[in-house]
Amino acid sequence: MISILVVFYLFVFLFAVIGAMRSWAKEMLVIFGVILSLAFIAVLERYIPGVAPLMRSNERIQFWLRISILLFMVFFAYQTPRLTRFAAAAERRDRIQDLMLGFIMGAFSGYFVIGTIWSFAHSANYPFGNWIQPPTTQMPLGEAALSLVNYLPPVWLGQEPTIYIITVLAFIFVIIVFI
Repeated sequence: MISILVVFYLFVFLFAVIGAMRSWAKEMLVIFGVILSLAFIAVLERYIPGVAPLMRSNERIQFWLRISILLFMVFFAYQTPRLTRFAAAAERRDRIQDLMLGFIMGAFSGYFVIGTIWSFAHSANYPFGNWIQPPTTQMPLGEAALSLVNYLPPVWLGQEPTIYIITVLAFIFVIIVFI
């Protein structure tokens, strides 16, 4: 059995490699996609009538609805068009600098995407049957995994009004830098 913490770090590294190939600007859009999905989930669960009781009634429904929204936003964030202005600027600069920044931003996007999925699974008590079991202190790396859960994006970012402020700042950044 492999620890969920090891799987998390493997995915973060995989996203970092993908980020190095894609560029930092595209990875920023993926991070903003996760932020937007967290804001949409917060609005949906708090302000849309009938959704909150449904979400509280069943953890599986809550988990799969949240994951569906997240994956929908992340999918379209990864389908970004070629950002010509940034591609031309990257050609003029050192390629290694662009690779390193893409690697770092890819790691952050992996932290946001996989960390959000993990946080949703943790809050739903891991609704996967025997496939994925919750970490415990008796498991190797279980205590480290349980402490990392407190630092995943929905825990510190998904609370009101923080998520609304970060969403506004993300869109200001997009308007200033990308448009």
